[in-house]
Parts: sequence; structure tokens; C-alpha cells
Amino acid sequence: MKKTVIEDYGPIAKTLHWMTVLFVMAAWMLGTFGDELSKGPARDSGLLIHIWIGLTILVIAFVRIPWRIANPPPKSLATEFGKRLIEWTDPVSRVMHYVLYGLLVLVPLFGIALQFAQGHSLPLFGLAEIPSPWVADKAFAHSLKEVHEILANLLVILAAFHMAAAVLHHIVFGDNTLRRMLPRLRN
Repeated sequence: MKKTVIEDYGPIAKTLHWMTVLFVMAAWMLGTFGDELSKGPARDSGLLIHIWIGLTILVIAFVRIPWRIANPPPKSLATEFGKRLIEWTDPVSRVMHYVLYGLLVLVPLFGIALQFAQGHSLPLFGLAEIPSPWVADKAFAHSLKEVHEILANLLVILAAFHMAAAVLHHIVFGDNTLRRMLPRLRN
């Protein structure tokens, strides 16, 4: 019997990956540029959407992390050029993934803590709200906002490095790193 080597990520892993990418970019853009919206309903709606997207990212992370543990990624296939590089790029890639997953959880959790520190309830997609367990604390909220923003920026920066590494693998090393996460298109 032939042993089949799986080179691509599965459809669930790909879907979770690309949903995460889209939601992180949308949340980051709203968080970064939301103050440019005019005060009132537009800015309030932008913040509400930012919170809902952040909660969605957290839910996806709580699905994605166990999925990744139960369904490890396919092994990297070494190219002639990249054989020596795999020895150090695989551990770096693994650490990068752990950091990215950690940030996908930490950024929304700090956002939730910020919402509570401001004395606001946490809106759950218009279905319910979780009241703040804390009394509003302006100084604590400011500190949490700083951490939330730094972690969010770090997440986007590391995601950009992650993307650049995949493109580098594709163009320079000529391996399947990028292709195996892209959706399969019909012929």
C-alpha cells in the first residue's frame, strides 16, 4: 500500500486561517482609525463593530488552537536550496505560530478588560451584555488601552512578517509553504 503524504492544510484550517486574517485586519483598522469617524453614532457603531470582531477573533482562536493541536500542520518539504534552512526555520516558524496564537487570545482579552475598566458592559453581538465587574477606573483603563494597542500592533507586525516569510519561501526557496495554505481553485 502506498503511503500518502499530505502537503496542504485541510479546508477547515484554511478557512479558520483566512477568517482570522480578515477579522484581525478589520479590527485593527477600526481600532487604529476609529477615532477618525465623526463623534456620535458613527464612532459608537465603529467601536461596537470593533468589539464584536474582537470577540469573533477570540471565538475563532478558541476553535482554531484545539483544531491545530488535534490536526498538526503538514510537514515542510525541503527544497534543494532550503534543506539547510529548514533546520532553523522550522523552530522559528513554530515559535512564531505560538506567539501569533497567544496574541489572538491576549489582544481580545485585554480589549474586554479595557471595556470593563471603563465601566462599560460587554455587548455580545446584540444578544446580551455582560455588565462590568469593576468600577470605572480611568487610570487603569488608560493602562489597559496602551497594552491592548501595543499587543494589537505587535500582532499585525508579526502577521506581516509571517506573510513575508511565506512569500519568501515561495519566491526564493521555491517550496510549497505559501501554496499549501492558499485555497484550492478549480481548474
